[in-house]
Amino acid sequence: MKTQKLISDYIVDVWMGGDAESLEPDTPLTELNILDSMGIFDLVGFLQREFSISVPMRDVTLKNFRSVRTISAMVDGLRQNEKGDAA
Repeated sequence: MKTQKLISDYIVDVWMGGDAESLEPDTPLTELNILDSMGIFDLVGFLQREFSISVPMRDVTLKNFRSVRTISAMVDGLRQNEKGDAA
């Protein structure tokens, strides 16, 4: 399953009561109060478990958690970096 879809599904299930219609890849999650600081840290835990990555504290920024698209890009970048480190 695509990274973006897994992240979207989690956000919709946990914070949006299953209402997927109002969540687009570029929906501003923090600006619309879909995610707050506690939600971001919950989401970090999900990302680390689901994608077997480590999210460094320096990457836990509003910029990286602005939308499903930015979160997905961060995850894909971290996965790529971890693959490169393992080689």
